[in-house]
Amino acid sequence: MFKLKKLICILTVVCTAAASLAFTACKKDESALSEYDILAIFDRETRTIEGTVDFTYLNDTDNEIGDLKFNLYGNAFREGAKLAPVSSSYTAKAYYAGASYGSMTIKEVGNCKGWDIGGEDENLLTVNLLTPVYPGENVKISISYTLELALVNHRTGITENTVNLGNFYPVLCAYSDEGFVECPYYVCGDPFLSECANYRVTLDLPPEYASATSGKLVNESTSAGRVKRTYEIQKARDFAVVLSDKFQTATSEVNGVQVSYYYYKDSNPQVSLSTACNSLKYFSETFGNYVYPTLCVVQTGFCYGGMEYPALTMISDELDADNNVYTIVHENAHQWWYAMAGSNQMTCAWQDEGLAEYSTLMFFEENPSYPFTRTGIIGSATKAYRAYYSVYNQIFGDVNTTMNRHLKDFESEYEYTNIAYNKGLIMFDMLRQSIGDEKFTATLKKYFSDNLYKIASYEDLAGAFISGADLEGFFESFTQGKIVI
Repeated sequence: MFKLKKLICILTVVCTAAASLAFTACKKDESALSEYDILAIFDRETRTIEGTVDFTYLNDTDNEIGDLKFNLYGNAFREGAKLAPVSSSYTAKAYYAGASYGSMTIKEVGNCKGWDIGGEDENLLTVNLLTPVYPGENVKISISYTLELALVNHRTGITENTVNLGNFYPVLCAYSDEGFVECPYYVCGDPFLSECANYRVTLDLPPEYASATSGKLVNESTSAGRVKRTYEIQKARDFAVVLSDKFQTATSEVNGVQVSYYYYKDSNPQVSLSTACNSLKYFSETFGNYVYPTLCVVQTGFCYGGMEYPALTMISDELDADNNVYTIVHENAHQWWYAMAGSNQMTCAWQDEGLAEYSTLMFFEENPSYPFTRTGIIGSATKAYRAYYSVYNQIFGDVNTTMNRHLKDFESEYEYTNIAYNKGLIMFDMLRQSIGDEKFTATLKKYFSDNLYKIASYEDLAGAFISGADLEGFFESFTQGKIVI
């Protein structure tokens, strides 16, 4: 996700330490994965999705599994939620029509002994299987649910011009050495963690709605004044959709990938499309091939700058021309650092945000026709970070600049932005200066290849650079907050 770097003065005290977890991986040669077959029926009058998920779980762990746990991200928007999905700093911008609420209600779960809703904030569906599933075996269950959509410029909700359907279905929790990982909807960062799966998603819509999605269109039919479109994507850790009856589209192709730009108030859409194409080409050449057949860049209502999903990026319709370009590049970089090579965004947010920011810098460095330079980007990040350090030093007396911590351990979005984005960017620039351009880029390319479809740990990233170089102290000084910038 990209946030414009503005001062945020909301402070909330939290206190849980981040844990380093080991995750199972979707290996590149695996053909059998868990599968989602989703039907989502959108009713614009009631602002609801009536959904069914036929889910086939493949146990690729070393343990027998008796229960499956699913994150219910849509429930974060319900009235009375313990954790607000939007901070007070962004409330007015997000809730454009005043207070509005949504929810995710589970109606029925088939082929199980029972199920219940729990978690820190009614955000977790636990399904008790009829019999345990052993390693290498699979089981199929079905989940029927209703998603009520708030009027909100956010990942999941109805905006003034679009319908944002990020995290619109129950998604299986990632599995670590400590079991399934619950992801409460913390306001800082991107509180999502999921493993690769195969998706087949059918949207049932009013015919005037165009649909930008993570998948490739494989079937379309019309009946009784409705349109059904079916999309597929393989080895993806999420699936997202943006709907609108106002969309215009511009399309192109890069190395066999269909790139589509969906917009409704862009005076120069070809610039946005070319930026999407140029960044896709650059990142593919620099880090490794983009693996999905399509990429959608979508202008939409969003209270932040942008948001990444596999093969789809949301770009706020409130950005000026320069920030629009910057955000497209940053969100496209997340296709490499989050979508394809994953990491734990809950406990190590800088790992994907810092890499995406620095990859954005690298793109502009190699494309001087754009109005951004390495010097300018580093200078802006350093100035912002030092201002944050000064402010927090005055408030708290002792600034916490550690990087490997849980999202709920950040005092505010202001602190999160400076640690995950700015300090991450500064760290990668100093690392590059230390080892040289050639080794820096080659190491990132290998890190991407080694962790394609996986959830890489901090140790995986640091270890890629430490191997063959005396850099252990370098990473320790940054991540443990010992270095003064």
